[in-house]
Amino acid sequence: MKLQSYLMGEWREGQGEGVPVRDASTGEVLARVTAEGLPVKEAVAWGREVGGRALLALGFQERGRRLRALAQYLSERKEALYRLYATTGGTRRDAWYDVDGGIGVLYTYSSLARNLPEGNLLPEDDFLPLSKDLSFQGRHVLAPKGGITVQINAFNFPVGGLWEKFAPAFLAGVPTLAKPATPTAHVAEALVRTMLESGLLPEGSLQLLVGSVGDLFDALDHRDSVFFTGSKATADRLRRHPAFLERGALFNAEADSLNCAILTEDVTPDDEEFELFVKEVAREMTVKAGQKCTAI
Repeated sequence: MKLQSYLMGEWREGQGEGVPVRDASTGEVLARVTAEGLPVKEAVAWGREVGGRALLALGFQERGRRLRALAQYLSERKEALYRLYATTGGTRRDAWYDVDGGIGVLYTYSSLARNLPEGNLLPEDDFLPLSKDLSFQGRHVLAPKGGITVQINAFNFPVGGLWEKFAPAFLAGVPTLAKPATPTAHVAEALVRTMLESGLLPEGSLQLLVGSVGDLFDALDHRDSVFFTGSKATADRLRRHPAFLERGALFNAEADSLNCAILTEDVTPDDEEFELFVKEVAREMTVKAGQKCTAI
């Protein structure tokens, strides 16, 4: 079985044999992933036009309400994601960290919408004086750029990683094209299917690409943004693409990091700091098995 991509309003299957996705516990091949032959460049243009127009027809308030409704819809169906999550080698607690944490992100951005105006323009600050007699003043207004957000996600958060990028883009009125990591792409595909089945997402507001990005970056320009989560080495390679160096597309990277936790010599087992330290290190070793993007 091949995983499918959702591009230009249709579920599409890539060509070729593809890369196997295996059950992390048993080694069984669950599916194969390939993006060969898929219209990725056309999907960028389609997302801008169809998805952008549909999102901007709603306004901040309605998009916020839909994020809340989507969070409620997914909360009622998260058990299916929990069961599928087991094939990634994650425990139920790991799944909670990813799935329920991601649902919390949707609720958070839906709440932020309450403080936004109607429509799609956001005044950034008060009027700024541009002349001594105040007869000439200016004001910054934030507006959608008319592009698309491409999100490239890491394997360790196939659910929350997608939602944490999708929610702000959706609220801002920007369509999303999500590219999950291959080892957990089957979870992301199931997630996107559930999101689309909710009927809450305007056509074109969310697309899914499983497999390699191929020549997708060739279609990006100053209107578009890429949000990447993964290794610094991969981020450094991607940011050298002409889409960012020559055409002005935005590239934002969240690179993994390891952090040192130091317990100083003056702390004893009787101190509160000692117990906090042990609990935090134990949590790092057990929740997501050390797979959090920023970890001790």
